[in-house]
Amino acid sequence: MLERLNRYLEGSEKGVYVFLIWSFIGAVIGAVVGVVGITFHILLEEVTAFRMSHPWILFLLPLGGLVIAGLYHLLRMQNDRGTNLILIAVRVNEKVSLRLTPLIFISTIITHLLGGSAGREGAALQIGGSIGSFIGRKIKLDEKDERIITMCGMSAGFAALFGTPVAAVVFSMEVITVGIMHYSAIVPSIIAAITATGISMACGVTPTSFTLESVPSLSPSGVGSVILLGMFCAGVSVLFCLAMETAGKYYKQIFKNGYIRIFVGGCIVVAITLLLGTRDYNGAGMDVIARAIAGEAEYPAFLWKILLTALTLGAGYKGGEIVPSFFVGATFGCVIGPWIGLPASFAAGTGMAALFCGVTNCPIASVILCVELFGAEGIAYYTLACAVSYMLSGYYGLYSEQKIMYSKMQPEFINKSVH
Repeated sequence: MLERLNRYLEGSEKGVYVFLIWSFIGAVIGAVVGVVGITFHILLEEVTAFRMSHPWILFLLPLGGLVIAGLYHLLRMQNDRGTNLILIAVRVNEKVSLRLTPLIFISTIITHLLGGSAGREGAALQIGGSIGSFIGRKIKLDEKDERIITMCGMSAGFAALFGTPVAAVVFSMEVITVGIMHYSAIVPSIIAAITATGISMACGVTPTSFTLESVPSLSPSGVGSVILLGMFCAGVSVLFCLAMETAGKYYKQIFKNGYIRIFVGGCIVVAITLLLGTRDYNGAGMDVIARAIAGEAEYPAFLWKILLTALTLGAGYKGGEIVPSFFVGATFGCVIGPWIGLPASFAAGTGMAALFCGVTNCPIASVILCVELFGAEGIAYYTLACAVSYMLSGYYGLYSEQKIMYSKMQPEFINKSVH
């Protein structure tokens, strides 16, 4: 027994040393990415306010696209793969250039300033991942540890923008390879995420949160309605992913030149915006999400957001897809909820999480995100909706480099049952 205790103590000394080292690295990554992330957040808020008070700036979107294409050409990153590059960096340790940070930072600011329909978290993941990867190379970490530090950067970037540190960490560990959680990154990632969130709050940025007007108590009818909502959200998530994939493919087929492609894409977004007569679909649309969760949304809003986001990002503008997926899920849930027996506000919040789950294939992160955004009162319903959406969304997703390790539907069991 004493011999086993001695072995344990010897191993514990090494474990404590590793813990302290990774805690320090996590705090450094969180501080660096947190400062960059909060600067990014503040600038996005400022340019969004400027765009809303100066509607004419939308007409500069095609010219802004040329600037973005020119920047990527100048720094020789025309073939940038966006968030997919970060996923590859973690899985196979591909190097991520630090040039990605200023590129995606400036390009996303331009997109939001001029009214492109895009999110911000894709940029945050790329900023955090590239900074983490760069620091890992500078301190000469081995391949395994460099992957961990890249996930730390992803977690810090996500947390700095949304103020949801736990969801940020779980998302970063879950999104790379669905079915395999990279638990080795949990300590430095949560320290990085908490540090980044703390810096964000110290700068006066309130973590993102919403209040659902009514959360129904558990009941057979409530369970049935939430299952229906999850099924519908799975279908809409497939539509969203197909739209994103199709838009990018056809843009490249029709317009071989990247400058022409992004300029024409900007013109199309401007034309559709003018035809719709509303600026609700420009930028990320956080104000529309807030209205939907308050119980107010128009029926076609989710369809228009899918279309304009696909047209914007497919053309080459920069940003992210996750906030647009929040927009789509919240507006769709708000509209469909009363039809299936759910309060509009609750259905908007649950739909937002279920659609996020469908497009990212990250059910655990989706449920935790609900708790951090809405509170834990409806956790059973959130989990049910996300589980249904995850299973029925099939193998579609926003990230082509994401790997799904295990079958969602267990076809072996189905085949045995059939035969």
